[in-house]
Amino acid sequence: MGPHSSVTAPGLEARSIILLASLYCAQGLPSGLLAHSLPILLRQHGVDLAYIGLLKLLALPWMLKVLWAPWVDRLASRRLGHHRGWILPLQLGITSIIAGLALLEPALLFGSQLPLLLGLLLLVNLAAATQDVATDGLTVRLLPERWRGLGNSLQVGGYKVGMLISGSGLLLAIDWLGWQRSLGLIALLLVLMTLPIGLFRENQRLPFHPAQAEPAGPRLLLRHYRGLLAQPGMLLWLAVLLSFKLGDALGSPMIKPMLVDQGWSNAALGQLTLISSLAGIGGALLGGLLYARLGALRSLLLFGTLQALGIAAMALLVSRGAEVGLVYPIALFEQVADGMSTVALFAVMMGQCRPEHEGADFTLQACVQLLLAGIVGAASGVLAKWLGYPSVFIGAGVLGLLALVVVRYYFRVVRHPQPAATAV
Repeated sequence: MGPHSSVTAPGLEARSIILLASLYCAQGLPSGLLAHSLPILLRQHGVDLAYIGLLKLLALPWMLKVLWAPWVDRLASRRLGHHRGWILPLQLGITSIIAGLALLEPALLFGSQLPLLLGLLLLVNLAAATQDVATDGLTVRLLPERWRGLGNSLQVGGYKVGMLISGSGLLLAIDWLGWQRSLGLIALLLVLMTLPIGLFRENQRLPFHPAQAEPAGPRLLLRHYRGLLAQPGMLLWLAVLLSFKLGDALGSPMIKPMLVDQGWSNAALGQLTLISSLAGIGGALLGGLLYARLGALRSLLLFGTLQALGIAAMALLVSRGAEVGLVYPIALFEQVADGMSTVALFAVMMGQCRPEHEGADFTLQACVQLLLAGIVGAASGVLAKWLGYPSVFIGAGVLGLLALVVVRYYFRVVRHPQPAATAV
């Protein structure tokens, strides 16, 4: 833990919960708009599928943010605060863009002004991805080790709530209020969620310690990540990051195609997605609370086991998709387990961050975690075609259990070494 983890001012936990929940929910609002609402709205206005596919490219800043994350850790306003100096203007910038889009007519925005829409959405993603680096850094510094599980419950749950509001919620609101008023409400929500960070006095609560940081410069990127990778046990921890969510990455993309092949309608899938997303939020909260009691190792092993069992259980639904009473319990269990395991992994990732390097250190770990999972997820459809759904789901469960061997080895060798070993 860093030097800031021991702050125990009265009411810190309550204020921290409100602050972090608002920040992560604010991040989910533009993400839900991009991922869920816009593809439907664009197609309804006759936009070509090729352009709709380009929406995925607008998320590139989230994958590339590792390249500028060290500068987010180094450069900030002395007046506003180390991380607040990034978060506050970026979130206000996102709010301004969303409010600007609310003033434009949808017929023009999805027609002749489509390039403008795509350009503004790219700016939104660039700002949100950069804000995420600063928010993660603030979270690591703000929360003591014991409450990092709960902090990541807020991260996972808050983000999903934001996505639900601007995804399913926005689509429902547009039918009643229209595009401009509905998007105006999203902008208003962003304003409200900016208030906690606006009132937060970071300079007083979490002062920056420049002696623990490298100076900013052209070689900062190399120095920063070389220093992280040189930490004892870091290469073995990277093996944990690469493997822990691998089974989930293999099996999850095939759940809905499997149900579609068994006759599930869009409406039925939409309802299942909504309810299971709420279950995932509940799982994230439960995982954070249990993490405080179980600790890192037991949480990763228990939640990882549940995650593997949940994805393997999907094999039971192949050819039994019509049994709604079976589909819902298994789908909800899988989402609860996914929320719990994600929270535990993110909490341990926070513990790997060095003082005054929190944002970039966490960002690199998050990108590593997504790297192999993204490749495996992209191959899941091909494997399902060759091997069939049951083999993919059972194989995913086996992968999830094998990853726990890596977790156990890491904690035995690095986190809890033998007397002759070097402690982290």
